[in-house]
Amino acid sequence: MPDLPLHVLVLEDHAFQRSVAVNMLRTLGCREVFEASDGDQALAMLQTVGTVDVALCDLQMEGMDGLEFLQRVGATGQVKSVIISSSLSADLRRAVHQMVALLGLELLGDVGKPLHIQMLADLLDKFANRPAMPQPPDAAITLADEGAVRQALAEQQLQAWYQPKFNLHSGEVCGVEVLCRWLHPTQGVISPALFMPVLERCGLLDELLFLQLEQALTVQRRARERGFPLNVAFNLQAVQLASGELASTLRSLLARHRTCGASVTFELTESGLLEAPATSLESLVRLRMMGCRLSIDDFGAGFSSLQRLCQLPFNEIKLDADFIRNLEHEPRCRAAISSTLALGETLGMSVVIEGIETDAQRRELLALGCTLGQGYWYARPMPADDLLNWLQQRSDQQSSDE
Repeated sequence: MPDLPLHVLVLEDHAFQRSVAVNMLRTLGCREVFEASDGDQALAMLQTVGTVDVALCDLQMEGMDGLEFLQRVGATGQVKSVIISSSLSADLRRAVHQMVALLGLELLGDVGKPLHIQMLADLLDKFANRPAMPQPPDAAITLADEGAVRQALAEQQLQAWYQPKFNLHSGEVCGVEVLCRWLHPTQGVISPALFMPVLERCGLLDELLFLQLEQALTVQRRARERGFPLNVAFNLQAVQLASGELASTLRSLLARHRTCGASVTFELTESGLLEAPATSLESLVRLRMMGCRLSIDDFGAGFSSLQRLCQLPFNEIKLDADFIRNLEHEPRCRAAISSTLALGETLGMSVVIEGIETDAQRRELLALGCTLGQGYWYARPMPADDLLNWLQQRSDQQSSDE
């Protein structure tokens, strides 16, 4: 009999099923197995025996149920990990999975009912042999100094980086998303998380956008001269739509770089657009009148309003990467992707899938009918010269393969 140095709590109100679970765990060699018929009894037992490694938890029971028990131990840290064992429907159990994650508990798995000993053994083995979790740093993230950020902006240390967008069928590069990196003279590349909130707080987002437009349109022209037409996409905050300078400045930049509005896309997150005022709508319409594309970014991550989607003049949807991360394990994510593709087709909007990290994801997305995507499986963000060299190398490779 294997020896698993684990302390396990079984929370189950049905006496026979609780007995089966306890015997299975002892057969599997768990060092100590405790049992409780409801949440109150389980909490009292934890006060006596201390922290347990695993709680095998039913959800529906008289007295304190499994949901309230999980809420309680999520706050106390008395349970290291959870295995759900419930006859509730799959959609309800999936919601509980999200709840467990939000409570900061580790979900080992969902064994349903009736229990199967091999499934239980695999999950216990997963816990016993998991790598040690890295400890989070004690210090919170410290935002960059406002003066240093202003200086970086003035000295153009804030540089546009580029992540390619692909046609999933052909592998053809159809555009790039423009991102921002701080190339600090002594500290190297600084994450946007450390300086973007400072720019927003200081009202400098427009200044950054116009700097990025200048940089990216220069790169776009260089790429076009080498035979690589690229659409360049910029992230735009909803608050920036109130600026009267946005459309006029963009028109001047496009004229100076001898390019058209159709070669530029603006990506806006849906959360800031639910109550777009008239001035914002005017800016969106002016951008579309110039030929620019408008993309609603991170679609599905907030409380999407289909009414607003129909009212606002977008012609592209970027589906949030979370749907792709959970594609393999969550049937509803597959349904959400299919529905978004159908919605895009009905509304005459293209759909871009974000966060593609594996070839398996790419193949499954192709099977669902996806056409456009981006993610680390294709390419990571890169500076301007690296992008141009990368495009040339891809072109040379394709020529040699023909």
